[in-house]
Amino acid sequence: MKESALAIQTTLQSLGFENQVVELPDSTRTAQEAADAIGCTVAQIAKSIIFRMKNTNAPLLVVASGSNRINEKLIAKVVEDKLGKADADFVREHTGFVIGGVAPIGHTSEIVTLIDEDLFQHDTIWAAAGHPKAVFQLTADELVQLTDGKIVAVK
Repeated sequence: MKESALAIQTTLQSLGFENQVVELPDSTRTAQEAADAIGCTVAQIAKSIIFRMKNTNAPLLVVASGSNRINEKLIAKVVEDKLGKADADFVREHTGFVIGGVAPIGHTSEIVTLIDEDLFQHDTIWAAAGHPKAVFQLTADELVQLTDGKIVAVK
């Protein structure tokens, strides 16, 4: 298992969760690629998107259903800050992961997390596990427990 995927597995276990990280032969870099590789719907993919909050220069993680486009203006109102794009260096610095493999947990720094309310429409969802070919299955409730995230509408 890749070192970054193993780190997510270790984090899950240390938090008392039995979810298993799976490495797939195909890329899961995009929500569609992940859904195709896993054999689930795009809506079941919990995509992790990092933004840079402009006033504080802090990261913001939005975990959204793979079928949803994030309304940045709506999210900016929720966090009371303007959102900017997070480049690859910013993402890696604050999460420890490359874009396309950002897990919702196991970051190198504390990150405010918002969770898409639409993920609760599914019995199971899939999230990246620290590498573009690694994922783990969980429920939306487990996602909230793992991240201490706030449930919001993202679209």
